[in-house]
Amino acid sequence: MSNDHNKMNVCSGSCSCNSVIGRRDFLKITGAGSVALLAAQLPVMAGPFSRADFDKLVPVDKKLDPAWVKSLFERGKPEVLTGDNLKYVGMPIGGICAGQVYLGGDGRLWHWDIFNKHIGTGAGHYANPPAPDFPFEQGFALRIGEEVRTLDHRGFSDITFRGEYPIGLVNYRDEKVPVEISLEAFSPYIPLNTDDSSLPATVMSFKVKNTGNAAVEAEIGGWLENAVCLYTGEAGGFLRRTCAKRAEKLFTLECTAEKSVVEEPVKCADVVFENFEKETYEGWTVEGDAFGAGPVEKSKVPEYQGDLGLEGKCAVNSHSTGPGENAGTRDGGTGKLVSHEFKIERKYIGFFIGGGNNPGKTCLNLLIDNKVAVSATGKNDNKMRRDYFDVRKYEGKTARLEIVDTKKDGWGNVGVDFIVFTDLPGSSEPLEKRHDFGSMALALLDTKKDDVCNPALPGTNIAAQLFPTRADESKGVTKPFGEKLIGALSRKLSLKPGKSATVTFVITWHFPNLEIKGVADKGRYYASKFASAGEVAGYVAANYNHLSVQTRLWRDTWYDSTLPYWLLDRVHLNSSILASSTCFRFANGRFWAWEGVGCCAGTCGHVWQYAHSMARLFPDLERILRERTDFGLALKEDGAIHFRGENNNIPAIDSQAGTILRVLREHQMSTDDAFLKRLWPGVKKATDWLIAKDADGDGIIVGNQHNTLDTDWFGPVAWLSGLYLSALLATAAMADEMGDSDYARKCREIVAKGQKNIVEQLFDGEYFINKVDEKHLDAINSGTGCEIDQVMGQSWAFQVGLPRVFPEKETKTALQSLWKYNFSPDVGPYREQYKPGRWYAMAGEAGLLMCSFPRNDWDYSKAKGKGPEWAAGYFNECMNGFEYQAASHMVWEGLLQEGLAVTRAVHDRYHASRRNPYNEVECGDHYARSMAVYGVFLAACGFEYHGPKGYIGFAPRLTPENFKVPFTVAEGWGTYEQRSQKSEVRSQITVKYGKLRVQTISLAVKEAKPGNVKVSMNGKAVGGKLDIKDGRAIITLASDVVINTGEVMEMILG
Repeated sequence: MSNDHNKMNVCSGSCSCNSVIGRRDFLKITGAGSVALLAAQLPVMAGPFSRADFDKLVPVDKKLDPAWVKSLFERGKPEVLTGDNLKYVGMPIGGICAGQVYLGGDGRLWHWDIFNKHIGTGAGHYANPPAPDFPFEQGFALRIGEEVRTLDHRGFSDITFRGEYPIGLVNYRDEKVPVEISLEAFSPYIPLNTDDSSLPATVMSFKVKNTGNAAVEAEIGGWLENAVCLYTGEAGGFLRRTCAKRAEKLFTLECTAEKSVVEEPVKCADVVFENFEKETYEGWTVEGDAFGAGPVEKSKVPEYQGDLGLEGKCAVNSHSTGPGENAGTRDGGTGKLVSHEFKIERKYIGFFIGGGNNPGKTCLNLLIDNKVAVSATGKNDNKMRRDYFDVRKYEGKTARLEIVDTKKDGWGNVGVDFIVFTDLPGSSEPLEKRHDFGSMALALLDTKKDDVCNPALPGTNIAAQLFPTRADESKGVTKPFGEKLIGALSRKLSLKPGKSATVTFVITWHFPNLEIKGVADKGRYYASKFASAGEVAGYVAANYNHLSVQTRLWRDTWYDSTLPYWLLDRVHLNSSILASSTCFRFANGRFWAWEGVGCCAGTCGHVWQYAHSMARLFPDLERILRERTDFGLALKEDGAIHFRGENNNIPAIDSQAGTILRVLREHQMSTDDAFLKRLWPGVKKATDWLIAKDADGDGIIVGNQHNTLDTDWFGPVAWLSGLYLSALLATAAMADEMGDSDYARKCREIVAKGQKNIVEQLFDGEYFINKVDEKHLDAINSGTGCEIDQVMGQSWAFQVGLPRVFPEKETKTALQSLWKYNFSPDVGPYREQYKPGRWYAMAGEAGLLMCSFPRNDWDYSKAKGKGPEWAAGYFNECMNGFEYQAASHMVWEGLLQEGLAVTRAVHDRYHASRRNPYNEVECGDHYARSMAVYGVFLAACGFEYHGPKGYIGFAPRLTPENFKVPFTVAEGWGTYEQRSQKSEVRSQITVKYGKLRVQTISLAVKEAKPGNVKVSMNGKAVGGKLDIKDGRAIITLASDVVINTGEVMEMILG
């Protein structure tokens, strides 16, 4: 295997960046009645509609159900999932930038994208959410007496799941079992503490409670397959080793791989047994209907399967040749291919294999005496990989090969190609350089003397053989590549009636060989801190108290709020994108990301500028991104910032403006001005580049304007010029702090012109339009359409406390027009009319359309020009991140119902009955732009902060009379609480972690008109003065005050 195969591609064929899933295809995949069935499980949102309502594709009267509207504002109850609603759940449960591991709804860990293998995703997982996949053996089980039950849906039927990211809570009950088991799963997650939140570790803490009337003797255990070199581990010359290490706080089962001591010489030439380069299965006996009449040709493989990795022109693939007509039915076939007999005369049998990871069901078997001697499966990956059977001990025996597919549902297929008999297996690449080389560990915390290790379980019926009668703590067990090596740890429990015990396991991993094609930086950041998975486990054990306590404290602080549970859930779960394979951190500390998992490289500026979660939770990562990428390698001599860093060579207007705004945001989330001082020369250059695009200095850009919709637009564009003006205001604010008053004045003079011109030229009485350049009618442009980002510049201004960019009256009118013309409780009729575009909201689902065309002078065909259909099709889509941006702006402007309704529509689209609620899809899974939802939270709080100035402000939009929310600042986080009446407003700032330096506090007092203020710190008076300005009470303290952990500052306005 060459090094290039180990690298993650910048954008692979499996990315599906520009793929389009048609409505009919979606209905084929899911079944025509599924949308209605799923909708029936959710609260009624709107309707009923008459036929006349749909004559206008986006009804003006949304007919929102009053109960649904009420639920937008109510605190509600935590959502607990059960039954079929568990099947799609995949909560990222590893550390930030440490790979992607999912916690399933039944508590089982799945997906396991930790091996530095490129996995490209696109738009498809919205319409066709993937089923859980398990690339290696891992799980937990409970034994009571002789009965063993796995801790998942196979062992328990009554399971509940509650996700409170970063913690997942799973409960297991069964009336036949005298105990109740509660799982608390998490990876340490502590805002502002990035290193401790970036551990390649998952904690699985099980609490077992005796619910019966008699004492219970039980045993709980976990197992882990040694999956080191999972993808490159061909048989021959290499071994996997599993060994136990017992310490006071930690009992560890560590998994590694090594080179075999003995190297046997090559004796004979290879023999190609089968290459499948023919039209039939000549030489094989065919059973069933899965494999068709012959091997599939490369040209006839369905496009959605991607590259199968064929050696030649043809291969076996039971999905491609299956009897169905689409992705949802082609796995329905079953069958076998059985070879003619042969004599084993070489040491290894090599082959390519792909498809489902279903031992015994989708596999290649070696049959000796009509019994399975060795077997191999795919890794839930269509692309085949090289693998081998070690058959040295069978030399001289007669055998057959058997290709099996007996599974009918998801990943019920197998692919096989190029079978060769050889004495020389394996990759030429050194073991230690392979992308999946490293180590793994399963650990038990707080070691007990009777804890038991079994370093080598049988490969089948694992749970039943999990609990040995005595401990085996030998120096370790080895098995050659090609044979499974599964180890286990277990603990005995004695529980009296009503008593409970907690057993905490930790799974860790360490795979340092990360390479991404086109990026010079390499390696994993966590590998710069730890030398092995065992060291990671040791760190977790030694620091478990603060890691677990502070993770729970953040979770508790987040949910200790008056905001609706549904909103708190949706906002914070999208920060899990940082713990997906969208995000990486190289060994040198640099942060780098895709747009979505494996799709569109280079921490794309015009996508990531929408995301606010990381900036508020882990601001050091944003500062690294600004300093090392945007104003480091991406900044060119003329001031242009290449929006994909080293992965492209062009700037974009929205990215350039957004990056300048993000410098101000990152400065505000700092303690002093050191960061801004370092970046200020680059900020001026970047601003000068934008100003140069405004040739006549009137505040409106009219030339070519590349942007996040992936083409160049021309003419005055309200959206892009608005961002330009907002960036100028940000630069002016930074210039003030840098003492560059002339430059600040220059920026503000352009803004003043632009504010006037943008209203006079581009506001049509209902919303802001784009004037098409007559010289570029072929270019894509929304024209007089109602476009979702038209006033985004003002939305950004709110995020960083800038003056208004767009006037309030016209802005609100534009947002109300977005609601009127773009929001539909059912996007189906609109998409039936406007078919181009991907599906991120299906028929029967609500959404805010990217662009509608309510004017007679402009429509989709004109907006498309002669541009590519895939790009123009964006107008017809509902994309989560854009919707959140518009929704947050609505909330900032006081259009609370509209903003919450748009946000809730996305939340409902990702209900667990429909798809994985933790995976918001655009161009790729866990799409970065979805972190724009944090802006909705900030808007609901009316939050403002400037660390270097010691300024913090709140202006609650929801229930200001009784309001409580979490907040994060440069050095700490805590809770803000407000109780207000007409004559008095009482507010408290409580720091739960770190500290907050404050000099000025701004509080909204739109109804109350206080004449005085009392400020106290831990009950002691603090001097300060009060000013009332624009509905705000500005409290200036006599001197800086530092609020430390556990301390409370109270303000009484009266």
